[in-house]
Amino acid sequence: MIKIKETSKGFYGCYWPCQGKNADHAIIAMLGDDCEDYIAKTGAKWLQKKFGVNVLTLSPAHKDYGHHNLPVERIGAAIEYLKGKGNAKFGIVGASTTGMFALIAASYYPEITLTIAMTPSDFVMEGFYRGKRDGCDEWPGEGESTASWQGQPLPYLPFAYRHPEYWRKMKADAKVNKDMIVSRGVFDDSEKAHPIQEEEFIKVERIKGKLLLIGAEDDVLWDTAKYIRRMEERLSRIPHECEVESMIYEHATHFVFPESMIKQMLPVGGSLFVGLFKAGRDYKKECRESRIDIDKKVSEAVVSWVKG
Repeated sequence: MIKIKETSKGFYGCYWPCQGKNADHAIIAMLGDDCEDYIAKTGAKWLQKKFGVNVLTLSPAHKDYGHHNLPVERIGAAIEYLKGKGNAKFGIVGASTTGMFALIAASYYPEITLTIAMTPSDFVMEGFYRGKRDGCDEWPGEGESTASWQGQPLPYLPFAYRHPEYWRKMKADAKVNKDMIVSRGVFDDSEKAHPIQEEEFIKVERIKGKLLLIGAEDDVLWDTAKYIRRMEERLSRIPHECEVESMIYEHATHFVFPESMIKQMLPVGGSLFVGLFKAGRDYKKECRESRIDIDKKVSEAVVSWVKG
């Protein structure tokens, strides 16, 4: 593993080279909260073991769990770094907020020909911080987007709630739903208060190659199933070059990871991980069946990309 500091290469990440026949294929993986935390490491190992590709794990900064005005250019810098390591083919994968960021990045960099977005939004979110502030673990940025381009915040959907109501709303909804955290109400209310403008939507039609969109109806962080369907509708009326495959499941929770990836992360407690959400506890069998199907379809897509 090679650790890269933002000051030296323009991004913060860890490079995990893989010796094998696909030594010129690299996947940028934004999994976990830090580029070398447990989820990032096991995600990198899963990609290497299953597909024999090099992996570059990225995060905003060391143990920076928020997303605020994150430069999209970091992905461009990462691609140039990977080229310098002999890579010629590039993919990107993200989950949750980084699922959104993966879509944004792929829409800016045509070198990316495989995009896997798990539980993404189809719009740019307002920036947010994580830590401790007035008894809150998360709060919105003021006038900040989750992402920036050429030093300017990308247009974003503003949250309907400000600090500290933002966090209090999430915690109250989580208590009612008996979930770890619930932010779906925040996003639903935000879209009601501010109908999304065209400039705030991610330009998914600019994405090249294979595009995988994965989500579940029972996601309580946001209505990713609706967002994925909106992307499908957008691509149906706007010319595009990407080959899109959507996977929407009734039960899978916010953790729509492939089953074999979950097993590598948590060989014994995978079901407990998903059980942080009520749907994961109430529909264990259905969630597992969804993850198995996700595993099959994602694997087929990545293998095809590697061979193509």
